[in-house]
Amino acid sequence: MSVRKLKPVTPGQRFRVVNGFDAITTDKPEKSLLAPLKKTGGRNSQGKMTMRYRGGGHKRKYRIIDFKRDKTGVEATVESIQYDPNRTAFIALLKYSDGEKRYVIAQNGLKVGQTVVSGSGSAPEIGNAMPLSELPLGTVVSCIELRPGQGAVMARSAGAFAQLMAREGKYATIKLPSGETRLVLGACFATVGVVSNSDHQLIVSGKAGRSRWLGRRPRTRPVAMNPVDHPMGGGEGRASGGHPRSRNGIPAKGFKTRSRTKASNRYIVERRKK
Repeated sequence: MSVRKLKPVTPGQRFRVVNGFDAITTDKPEKSLLAPLKKTGGRNSQGKMTMRYRGGGHKRKYRIIDFKRDKTGVEATVESIQYDPNRTAFIALLKYSDGEKRYVIAQNGLKVGQTVVSGSGSAPEIGNAMPLSELPLGTVVSCIELRPGQGAVMARSAGAFAQLMAREGKYATIKLPSGETRLVLGACFATVGVVSNSDHQLIVSGKAGRSRWLGRRPRTRPVAMNPVDHPMGGGEGRASGGHPRSRNGIPAKGFKTRSRTKASNRYIVERRKK
């Protein structure tokens, strides 16, 4: 995997850094695993804007991803590594020995022709999914479930990974990408390896237009607004805006919003780094 810095032939290309897409093996998605994706433009069912700075963007089709990896004990061959416009990570097309095809999140080092398998008793090799209770301590994992059978919810974006630190009773202790150390049931599935496209963080869009292609509209600075629109707005001349806070008055930079009585607090061993 690599990134390419473009020649400054236009102002938009001057600082642009693009993905080399070395890992991608095909540009044609599997038709049977595509679904329509309707744009909302940040509007709810009444047509009212509930999320600002959304809208436009290139038309996309959703790729149906197998986050559950519930086809256990059946070997699958990696047919191709593909780009997915709906996520930062690359995806892998698996063809199972019974002929079924499924998309999964691709891990770093996953190659075309490689065999992967999920389920209890699998070998702890890249791309294989299995319960945390069966993985060796210290294993780097991604696509982790929070409840057995729920499907992967943690460490799914490009370059993300967690580490299995310890096991005690029916719980496994894992260190998450945020730096939080947490207890997760040993019956929860995780995939061995780091999520692909770890160079994603090095990409520089180069121009505002590329954000528009991705469906992101320009964001107004709070200090440029009127007091009716934001607590940091208003004032004569270029006012500093006062203490940084959100539109509904919640202070930023260190103000804790998590409930002290939240049920999942008992599973958190160590909070994420500030």
